[in-house]
Amino acid sequence: MRLFHCDQCGHLVFFESVHCVNCGATLAYLPDCDDVGAMRALDTSMQAPEGQPTTHAGPAQWQRITSQSSSSPQYYRMCANRIQYQVCNFAIPSDEPYTLCSACRQTLVLPDLSVIGNTLRWQKLENAKRRLYYTLARLGLHPDQRNWTPHYQFLADVVDQPPVVTGHANGIITINIAEADDDERARLRVALYEPYRTLLGHLRHESGHFFWDKLVRDGGELDSFRQIFGDERQDYHDALQLYYANPPSYPEWSAHHVSAYASAHPWEDWAESWAHYLHMVDVLETAASYHTGLTMAGSTETPPVKIGDPFTQPPPSFEHMVSQWVPVTLLLNSLNRSLGQQDAYPFALSAGALQKLRYVHDIVRRPHEVDSNPATVLSPAGTGARLA
Repeated sequence: MRLFHCDQCGHLVFFESVHCVNCGATLAYLPDCDDVGAMRALDTSMQAPEGQPTTHAGPAQWQRITSQSSSSPQYYRMCANRIQYQVCNFAIPSDEPYTLCSACRQTLVLPDLSVIGNTLRWQKLENAKRRLYYTLARLGLHPDQRNWTPHYQFLADVVDQPPVVTGHANGIITINIAEADDDERARLRVALYEPYRTLLGHLRHESGHFFWDKLVRDGGELDSFRQIFGDERQDYHDALQLYYANPPSYPEWSAHHVSAYASAHPWEDWAESWAHYLHMVDVLETAASYHTGLTMAGSTETPPVKIGDPFTQPPPSFEHMVSQWVPVTLLLNSLNRSLGQQDAYPFALSAGALQKLRYVHDIVRRPHEVDSNPATVLSPAGTGARLA
């Protein structure tokens, strides 16, 4: 994630920011120009006070303050989920017919918001989802195209009903909203012997199943996929049952996989590798954006490494990204240890894992056609969602 600055005062702001803490300007992310803008309300009589819900059908128009002198300025509306629930910071160009922004429109089903705590859980999920939206957009994976964007349902367990299983099926990603609770996520991480478990990690993983359909299955890459990841036609349910009954030890999986769970089945191997690649590009972009790039100390045998933007054109080679990734993750872990925290990046990538990450890199970085008539075949990941 790159850094953003307030149009009004130049202070550092973040992707999720709704106000500048320095000057108080109202902020919104503008997907049409991929930037966070300081906004000026054009009709304050139609706008609810900040932080107060409203049922008004026509929110006030807004204009980015830097466009006031433009001969053809763009006008915006705030997403209805910001006006009513304060869970979004995206704006919508006024010439679009929607009340929800392009990210919130991806969510098809919400939990019962009358239940205490569910609005906060939903907010956490949407924050993570918007970060995924941003990265997919930066990678050119058509997040605003109907057939090239996953959709979501955020569900809660119901008494006397089977538990909600986080997973992907037929283009829809389901997340159990209990994952938004830190204590529940930590409990599952320990119970499942996972070194890392986050909402953003879940969403990146499940988006990997969605894009397996688009880029591998429908992209004519099954043969190349099987050469690297194995044959996905092996029984998925049996593979997961075997994995959970006999979880592999570190030496068993580490030579060829980014995580233990990746060893369960080729579909999970791809999804874990996909998520890991999205971790890489997001972290490297963040590191590069500080003072237009950081220079990291190398080992005693190697010179310092300049951290560059992974979204430059032409895109960097995978080898170049890896050469930057190693010192950045060492810095991350060193900073965390200095604060008495666990390692932020609890992974060590083997040659086998890097080969799979390179495969993801190569597929992501090639041009893609938007399929206007997607296949209706059941999603492979959907035949057995991730058990969590």
